[in-house]
This record gives sequence, C-alpha cells and structure tokens, in this order.
Amino acid sequence: MAASEADLGPVQALLDANGLPSADVADHFAHFIVARDDEGLLGVAGMEVHGNAALLRSVCVAEAARGTGLGGRLCDEMERRAAARGIGALYLLTTTAQAFFDARHFDVVDRAEAPEAIRSTAEFRSLCPSTAMCMRKRLDPRQT
Repeated sequence: MAASEADLGPVQALLDANGLPSADVADHFAHFIVARDDEGLLGVAGMEVHGNAALLRSVCVAEAARGTGLGGRLCDEMERRAAARGIGALYLLTTTAQAFFDARHFDVVDRAEAPEAIRSTAEFRSLCPSTAMCMRKRLDPRQT
C-alpha cells in the first residue's frame, strides 16, 4: 500500500538499521509503498521518477519477514506502478543485493549508461558509494 506520512519515521529507521540511505527519503516519499502487519512495518520500496526513467530505491524487508517473498512482491508492485506511469526503465544501485535483482531480470550496466537525470540523484552523487553496482531493468524496450 502507499506509504503515509506516519510511515516516514519507521521507514527511515528500517533503512538506517539495514545500512541503506535514508537522508532524502522524505523528498520522494510520494512514490514509496510499505507492507505492514499488526506488529508494524515489514517492508518498504520506493522510486524516484525522472521522466521516462526511475531510480528504484529503498527496497528493504524487516528481519522477521525475510524469506517470505515480500521483497519480490514489493518489487513487483513498484514495477507495476512504474509501467503504469509510462516509465521505460528502472535503475538501481546496490552493494549487497545483486543476486536478488539478477533473479528479477535486472542487468548490470555501467553507471554512465544511466540517464543524466538518474545520475544526478543524491543516491548516485553521494548517498551510495561509487563502488555500488548499477543495474537496469527495461520495462519498455522502446524507451530508456
């Protein structure tokens, strides 16, 4: 479900606890989704939309919910939302989850292949290390 303003603090805490950037999450929170149960936040995923490309970010599942397929379901929903917006490609940066995204049909690409708008994001410029793997999934082969 779409993230609400009340989710911002718990999302930032989950990202911080898992070593993921949270500094600029509030700037893009309109494009975040969360999964929760009666106990609280189980997972999150978000994207930054830049024209016909988007940066998939903050895909994170709480320790108690790992191994349940929740991360895949969050990614599926973000891909569905991106495609519905006419986004042709999703990009991401990762230092630890390449195998997860490989299985989801993301390809490793050189950072220079990302559109300028994506390379200009805070994640590319400073929040993620320069050693982070850049990956792309084409949602529409006719676009970016």
